[in-house]
Amino acid sequence: MQVMRRFVFAALSVLALAGCSHPAPPQGRWEGTYESDDTMLAARLEIEPDGQVRVSAPDLLDVGPDDRDAARERLASDLAAAWDQVAPRKMDFDGETFRKPGGIAPQMVWKAKAKQMFLVVYIGTRPSFQIALHQVGDFSENPFS
Repeated sequence: MQVMRRFVFAALSVLALAGCSHPAPPQGRWEGTYESDDTMLAARLEIEPDGQVRVSAPDLLDVGPDDRDAARERLASDLAAAWDQVAPRKMDFDGETFRKPGGIAPQMVWKAKAKQMFLVVYIGTRPSFQIALHQVGDFSENPFS
């Protein structure tokens, strides 16, 4: 009887510890773009095997209708040129939402069932918005194409 109690206690302890463990973030690469009447943005995201996150999302504001093609080319070029300098950083991940360590504001949202990643974007004093990213094996030269 004593052995059985110890076994049950050990099994419950293992389950309790497993429930407290942090979920592993998804690994891979994602990219996406955003366009509105006056704003354009191109984004890259990489989550490394150790859970470190690299993200870059250059934006252009006040883009006029005649400047859109040039703006897409500039954003794609800026994104590709700066990617090697983007340092990986740790993020807190609760199984769905990524936050800066100890932070409150969401940075990314992962919908595991749909395998969909969203980047939360904050530009100045504007309300935040989410960009749906698509997973890629390798980043493209121009995410707008």
